[in-house]
Amino acid sequence: MYTQAMDTMKDGDPVKAVRSVDEVRLQEAFDARIDAGEFIEAKDWMPDHYRKTLVRQISQHAHSEIVGMLPEGNWITRAPTLKRKAILLAKVQDEGGHGLYLYAAAETLGTSRDQLFDALHSGRAKYSSIFNYPTLTWADMGTVGWLVDGAAIMNQVPICRCSYAPYARAMIRICREESFHQRQGYESLLTMMMRGTDAQKAMVQDAVDRWWWPSVMMFGPPDDQSPNSAQSMRWGIKRVSNDDLRQKFVDAAVEQARILGVTLPDPDLAWNEERQHWDFGAIDWAEFRAVLAGDGPCNRERLQARVDAWEEGAWVREAALAYAAKRHHNAIPMERAA
Repeated sequence: MYTQAMDTMKDGDPVKAVRSVDEVRLQEAFDARIDAGEFIEAKDWMPDHYRKTLVRQISQHAHSEIVGMLPEGNWITRAPTLKRKAILLAKVQDEGGHGLYLYAAAETLGTSRDQLFDALHSGRAKYSSIFNYPTLTWADMGTVGWLVDGAAIMNQVPICRCSYAPYARAMIRICREESFHQRQGYESLLTMMMRGTDAQKAMVQDAVDRWWWPSVMMFGPPDDQSPNSAQSMRWGIKRVSNDDLRQKFVDAAVEQARILGVTLPDPDLAWNEERQHWDFGAIDWAEFRAVLAGDGPCNRERLQARVDAWEEGAWVREAALAYAAKRHHNAIPMERAA
């Protein structure tokens, strides 16, 4: 059960927030709904920390979708065939749509989209560290689809049962489209491995070598080092722990890699008969923390690209607002006349 007064932070020390009798009752009713597995809607009462946690998670998810367009958009003009170009265009468009769904869900919590963008562009908001790695060859497109989108699906499917209903509803369509992205990426790699030249097969293996560990890191730090996981799971925002999701991803990827004919770059990968899972090697969490803190191969490039796009698109936003204002102004006399 929740405590009746939530812990907050003041100068680094936890203190108890003072609550009125009405707030205590609202908290108890909220706790009961969470325990009963009910959905929380935007207009329902919710604790401030629950709201802030959702804004942080949903906005980071939205930022990841938008920034995630960049490493793939780089290859649209260099796709090897018209079919691959059309598929990649559709995928990048999907990711832009996912960002819009998620920004809209975050706005239901009382945070404006301008505030969310400002946090991203100023470097205060985070996005998935995976998008701070470069896409060096065409094989990276398939590998990102297979591994990165595959890890994303593992993370996101449980969010379809998130306790906050607007987020859960947005995730239903997102997960359907992400599933297509993962299958498309895998099919692209399978084509290269089955029909490609030796050089193309080597290109696929190189891409897998570079993307495997960053993909495994996508699930976040170990459960005992994740500062937000326990509370998020208690609230039903998060349904499955980081470590359990990571294990599920590895178990699936090993069999998929066997079918592809690629080797996963982990010499410690071994089947554990007792656990009925694949054991895997130690993760370089120092690299994860460095990339997350802004010291990855493409951190500055990705953030600058987003800032440039925002600034260069200012005239479009201004024109849209002016057009909307003009339509509103012209509609008023017509409505009155009617």
